[in-house]
Amino acid sequence: MRRLWGYISIITATIFFGISATLDKIMLSSMHPVTIGAYTYIIAGLFLFSIRETPLREHVLNAINRKGESEARIKRNDYLILLLTALLSTVIAPILFLTGLGDTTAVNASLILNVEVLFIILLSYLIFRETLQLKDFLGIFLIIVGAVYLLTEGDFSTILLNVAVTGNFLVMAAAFFWSLDTVLSKFLSRKRDLIFISGVKSSIGGFVLLIIMLILGINTELPLEMLPYALGVSVFSIGCSFILIYIAIREIGASMVGALFPLSSLFGAIFAFIILKEPLSIMQGISGIVMFTGVLILYWNGKEN
Repeated sequence: MRRLWGYISIITATIFFGISATLDKIMLSSMHPVTIGAYTYIIAGLFLFSIRETPLREHVLNAINRKGESEARIKRNDYLILLLTALLSTVIAPILFLTGLGDTTAVNASLILNVEVLFIILLSYLIFRETLQLKDFLGIFLIIVGAVYLLTEGDFSTILLNVAVTGNFLVMAAAFFWSLDTVLSKFLSRKRDLIFISGVKSSIGGFVLLIIMLILGINTELPLEMLPYALGVSVFSIGCSFILIYIAIREIGASMVGALFPLSSLFGAIFAFIILKEPLSIMQGISGIVMFTGVLILYWNGKEN
């Protein structure tokens, strides 16, 4: 029964995360990318800290952590890693992603984010010297093939002139910084109070982006009609997804969570197709399937990141 809840948790998380590109795309129609990032991460931080101050805190932490396998104390070096990962994942990556999303479709952006798994594997190899098996090279090849088509939209002749292609590459760059955050966060993953760590990370990113907004004179307005979308991304796509993912890791393991999480790209493309009426071509679908197959191969037989 607990394993069933693990699967339900990760599938729910992929749905929540998958819809974020569509909601962000809607907000981009009237808000600057930096403004969206600032407000969504500030709200996410407030949400996580509010959970931490309620009776739900111990229930959630007990669900996330296994007895005897977590560290209660957060050391000085941990805070340095926390600051670095916050800048990578809640400042640099969101700016790149939201800017790129403005120049491409939510369908493409959702599918391209699969390349994050490739970056995670390669960075884990470089930083932690994790071994690569023969099958891993096949998985990497499939992800690259699918990503290349999506990045160029099948038009290699105008790669430097195509605005959509530029947007695709910005989304891929965001995936790289998110993957770097994932790999470096391995140093923090054994801490017990992961709600606090994620709340701090979200808050740092939100307030840094707010400062950038003020320095550059970017419009700080959050239109009332955009508030539901901002709350959706903050509470569900960031806050709830974090809690659900760690519960899933506890119940079904990191490998299975890693194998299932790319479903968020599929859900993201479906949401964009249904809500935004964005086209989903046969070749886009095939590219997504090719990338997803590569992800499954990488995670097969217990590849953990």
